[in-house]
Amino acid sequence: MQWLRYCFKQLGFAMLCAGSVRAKNTMNIMLTNVLDAATGSLFYYLFGFALAFGSPSNGFVGRHFFGLEKYPSPSGDYSFFLYQWSFAIAAAGITSGSIAERTQFVAYLIYSSFLTGLVYPIVSHWFWSTDGWASPVREGHLLFGSGVIDFAGSGVVHMVGGIAGLWGALVEGPRMGRFDGDGKPVLLRGHSGTLVVLGTFLLWFGWYGFNPGSFLSILKTYEHTNYSSYYGQWSAIGRTAVTTTIAGSSAALTTLFGKRLLTGHWNVTDVCNGLLGGFAAITGGCSVVDPWAAIICGFIAAWVLIGCNKLAEMLKYDDPLEAAQLHGGCGAWGIIFTALFAKKDYVNEIYPGKPGRPHGLLMGGGARLLAAHLIQILVVIGWVSVTMGSVFWLLKVFGLLRISADEEMAGLDVTSHGGLAYAYHDENNDQSEKNSFPIANMDGSNA
Repeated sequence: MQWLRYCFKQLGFAMLCAGSVRAKNTMNIMLTNVLDAATGSLFYYLFGFALAFGSPSNGFVGRHFFGLEKYPSPSGDYSFFLYQWSFAIAAAGITSGSIAERTQFVAYLIYSSFLTGLVYPIVSHWFWSTDGWASPVREGHLLFGSGVIDFAGSGVVHMVGGIAGLWGALVEGPRMGRFDGDGKPVLLRGHSGTLVVLGTFLLWFGWYGFNPGSFLSILKTYEHTNYSSYYGQWSAIGRTAVTTTIAGSSAALTTLFGKRLLTGHWNVTDVCNGLLGGFAAITGGCSVVDPWAAIICGFIAAWVLIGCNKLAEMLKYDDPLEAAQLHGGCGAWGIIFTALFAKKDYVNEIYPGKPGRPHGLLMGGGARLLAAHLIQILVVIGWVSVTMGSVFWLLKVFGLLRISADEEMAGLDVTSHGGLAYAYHDENNDQSEKNSFPIANMDGSNA
């Protein structure tokens, strides 16, 4: 069932991206989503998984299992590889949205390979591997006595993809026509609200594979509780699904009314993006917070997204899917949120064996967890900026990043993929209709 949800999530990315771009670029963005998965599969298999989880290793990079050599091992099986691969291609998919509608096809292949084969895996090693220097499951000394609690990847997945997309869009520049001669923003509306809503619901369903699905076992009791006969890891999985749902819903409603106050419209695309921003924010702390805290998470995530979009317009930054703002901005908020609201009992249940582990600042746990999470934000921004910023800059230097102005005006579907995604006009059918239905002259006689 988990693999089905992962497939639905990737399909949701594709539908969301397709609906958010103009019709003349639909085939291009759909193909990039397919190749994010295909390219990511090979490079994560060859290099990425080893760099992320090649144990035993040091705190910064894995050293074993390249090409899954000598795998399975005591540390995991093939199912664990597939599970981690799904996170890697999610990060690559986020980035593709930021640079949509003006990027050469070869650039997608290069950045996706680099992101899934090197950049993302090293981040996931730092925070998720048993050897990672900031991992909460590290054996031995923990960062600030806690490590970073990023359960399903507000930082590891969403910030990595969002910051990579940020640099791609910055280096590439805005789409033609996105800002007028006076620098005022011009709305380049996506061609299908229907696809946006469909993609959002598919992503919503897929998120239950990522957040609750990040528990690697179900039938596990929590012995320290007084009600272990009916409360265990299965309860934590259910709670994680609830917090995920509530955070997204809270963000969607906040966006609905917030944008209504700001613009005077009820905008379905804005609401869908707000919903996804709530999901991105709750992903890191979904397993260690109460449902009531998830309402706060979603509420603030919506305003973070609205604020980031406003800042983007002021700086003439163009991101067709708001990917950097949504995943980068809301992901960063989610990291801070977890450090504020992580509950002591839940932290000890999810990360056992370390009594006295710090928990949320506002839950009486002190500031050590917050300090660890602020370091996570800084190192993710730094690492991804240096690596992916360099990749996009080199692509621009060698003329491999942006398409020509003529191609951008015509659309990538026609110039790169052999034709439009939609058949607007069928000459054969038009001719048959003319033969079947005589055209009337002005006087009412047949032509």
